[in-house]
Amino acid sequence: MADIIDTAVNAGSFTTLVAAIKAANLVETLKGAGPFTVFAPTDEAFAKLPAGTVDSLLKDVPKLKKILTYHVVSGKVLSGDVVKLKSAKTVEGSEVKIDASKGVKINDATVATPDVAADNGVIHVIDTVLIPA
Repeated sequence: MADIIDTAVNAGSFTTLVAAIKAANLVETLKGAGPFTVFAPTDEAFAKLPAGTVDSLLKDVPKLKKILTYHVVSGKVLSGDVVKLKSAKTVEGSEVKIDASKGVKINDATVATPDVAADNGVIHVIDTVLIPA
């Protein structure tokens, strides 16, 4: 099985996320032992950001790192566990809200595809980029 980075690359719908991970020098981390749970925004999710946002983030590595690590939870949290939680502490340090009353929402993002397996964790595909407070 592929690690989180290779799984995202092979899916083909995370080119912006993978480019951002590379720009923030987080590839080796996310290829590490983990396990990690990644709430992964699709290219469409990045496209919903205001024009120029992605380009400016790619030039501001500290801010980019903060946003990317806000999408990662330490440990392997499968959808069966996610639905029992009200929040989760991210690698960035703050918490994301979890609402499983109508599907599963992470803050304002909807989980489109849960439980994409990787050998060092799990990916939950989301439709909106999460921005820490």
